[in-house]
Amino acid sequence: MNRPSPRDFLRAMRSSLPFLLMLFAGGCGDEVRTTVVQSPPVLVHAVELFDVRDHIEASGQLRAHSEASVAAQVGGQITRIRADEGAAVGVGEVILEIDPGRRELEVSNQHALVAQARAQLKDRQREIRRLESLRSRGVASQADADSSRTQLELAQSRLEASLAQLGLAQRALEDSSVVAPFSGRVAQRYVSEGEFVSPGSTLFDLVALDDIEVEFHLAERDSSLVTEGNLVGVRVAPFPDEVFPATVTIVSPTIDPRTRTLRVRARLENREGRLRPGLFARADLGVNERQGVVMIPEEAILLRSDGSVVFRLVMADRVERIQVTTGVHRDGLVEVVKGLAHGDVVVVRGQARLIDGSPVDIRTATGQKATVVAAGGGGE
Repeated sequence: MNRPSPRDFLRAMRSSLPFLLMLFAGGCGDEVRTTVVQSPPVLVHAVELFDVRDHIEASGQLRAHSEASVAAQVGGQITRIRADEGAAVGVGEVILEIDPGRRELEVSNQHALVAQARAQLKDRQREIRRLESLRSRGVASQADADSSRTQLELAQSRLEASLAQLGLAQRALEDSSVVAPFSGRVAQRYVSEGEFVSPGSTLFDLVALDDIEVEFHLAERDSSLVTEGNLVGVRVAPFPDEVFPATVTIVSPTIDPRTRTLRVRARLENREGRLRPGLFARADLGVNERQGVVMIPEEAILLRSDGSVVFRLVMADRVERIQVTTGVHRDGLVEVVKGLAHGDVVVVRGQARLIDGSPVDIRTATGQKATVVAAGGGGE
């Protein structure tokens, strides 16, 4: 009797495999189950356009219009202080003195040296005239005349040097009385009477408060709304019910690349001296109206490690992950500066576990199945 070959045996097993599987399933009493992927239910909302009124405000601080740290121009001992901290001083008024008596003696000494140099010059001038007369009669030699001219030039140089030293001594005398470079108040004093200072030592800080400035920064999108001459309302904490009018005087020509903001300065009157440098301030530039602003519900925005993201409907039952740049918030809505366009449809509920390309089951707010046609676009 012929035994079946391995190939015939495998062919017989393949032909009987479906029957065996059915028999096994029936014998075990199990039902054949089919795994179905469930699409998560989501609520969607179409992107809309709104007209927005922005109240443009910025935070900043008050700064002195003019301020300086005044340093010593000469060295010596502080012999007198004429204005203490907080004192109001006028331009050119003496604040303190650095041993002016010594400088006066130095000036007197230089005057004497100048007089001596002038006398020596006159003596050399008489000598050169005498030698020229003798040489014309053949008594003096050419060498004597040349030597006399050299001595005359040296005497002239010594006089010029003495005059220069006299000028330096007079300048030192002037600098020994330290004056205010502008009208203002002594903000802080760093020296006391009897203290010895060197040239370059800081003596006091001076600030001008009749006019004061507020410096603030505007967001990049508002940078075109301010120009020199614009009026600004300024508020500070010590006077919460007052608005101080200011005029824009400086607008930076560049946007700060790190903060994407524009630096602005405005000047306001402060004749009563109530406003002080360093105070935190709020600058109000008024209202700006923008039309056609793209806005979506705030709940559509998810904050992720790479920024703000939304899920946009790209087909009837599928979404894509979009990174967006947001702007202002108004009544539960948020502006989308970049990433979406009018007509796009975004998921506003049920998106927490979605990923790029996820299928979705679109529902109404009451849970009924809904059909939405995706715009399929995307905006910048």
